[in-house]
Amino acid sequence: MSVTERNPVLQEGGPADPAGPAAGPEVLLPREVPLGGPRAMLVQRTLPQRRRSLIGAWCFLDHYGPHDIADGAPGMRVPGHPHTGLQTVTWLFEGEVEHRDTAGSVVIVKPGEVNLMTAGAGIAHSEYSTPGTRRMHGAQLWVALPDGARTGERGFEHFVPPVIESRGAEVRVFLGSWLGASAAPRTYTRLLGAEVRLPPRTEWRAPLDPEDEVGILVDLGPLEVDGLHAERSQLVALPPRRDELVLRTADEPARVLVLGGEPFGAPVVMWWNFVGRDHDEIVAARADWQRQVEAQRASGHADGRFGPHPAAWDDVLAAPELPTVRLKPRS
Repeated sequence: MSVTERNPVLQEGGPADPAGPAAGPEVLLPREVPLGGPRAMLVQRTLPQRRRSLIGAWCFLDHYGPHDIADGAPGMRVPGHPHTGLQTVTWLFEGEVEHRDTAGSVVIVKPGEVNLMTAGAGIAHSEYSTPGTRRMHGAQLWVALPDGARTGERGFEHFVPPVIESRGAEVRVFLGSWLGASAAPRTYTRLLGAEVRLPPRTEWRAPLDPEDEVGILVDLGPLEVDGLHAERSQLVALPPRRDELVLRTADEPARVLVLGGEPFGAPVVMWWNFVGRDHDEIVAARADWQRQVEAQRASGHADGRFGPHPAAWDDVLAAPELPTVRLKPRS
């Protein structure tokens, strides 16, 4: 998924809150962001924020839907666009998306199936709702890559996690290991990604690694997370030194994404669709992508740092203009 705001540095960058993240649990409220042009699908974004940039290595989180797109309403229509220094994680609750990338992957993303794309030094991909899709509902997440992996090869992995039963809850572990289940896709820091479905009027407890930061994204609610009330599209951030997660549902079923990981050990610069370590890396990535944009528009095909463009691409997204000040790392 591409960040498409006209001025992404104001949305995604800027100095961190001098006070830093809260020492205890906190509820992060989403902001509404259009995904594309004037009739774009709207998404709810909870990461990054000025107050908190990462939860473990998770550095970006969009939640969207359910959007009814049966009568010509905008669905997901994101032309080819680049990424560096990250992995994208696509998780759907409803609908289907065609994913096409410069690693040669062409995959129909379906609910309950995780798709993990590794950018390394550079990859580009497109995402479009399939013609038969009537409702779009899901989450798009990014994971910052550590040194070594962030300048490595591009790649793509697909995995269908089994449903496991845990004390009355249905759990799908799509990244990492938890509750006796392990996911196949490769990650480069210790990560946890899981969907948890809970029945009404339930208290559910599950173990956590006390060294991890954890985020609970509410898809269906409301519910209580470690004593904090959380509504739909809100993200509850839990600091380390907690060995148990406690969720309490109200009179309706609940569904959440549990996202965790060891604290990320390096500062990051996030701008548009790039994750780097400093301003100059972002400038270089933008210049390399713009050369491929110009080649695509001049000849209908392109290759370079971000890989060969698929023949199906008629056009790609150009990068916004860089800000007039240097981008600052965030931690």
